[in-house]
Amino acid sequence: MTRDDIINMAEEAGITEFVAYYDLKAFATLIAAFEREACAKLCEELYKPYGTGPADAIRARGNK
Repeated sequence: MTRDDIINMAEEAGITEFVAYYDLKAFATLIAAFEREACAKLCEELYKPYGTGPADAIRARGNK
């Protein structure tokens, strides 16, 4: 994840000059989803011959 990725996510979460608790929560949610997807994509590549089970399990964690 690059600095620009984090800045873009902060802007998408509505974080500007004033940071409120809810803004931080939204920002953390975006970062967690970004990281989960990066891990899922890595699993898809590493376990390609075995199907998408591990990647699907990682993605499902975001739906809880």
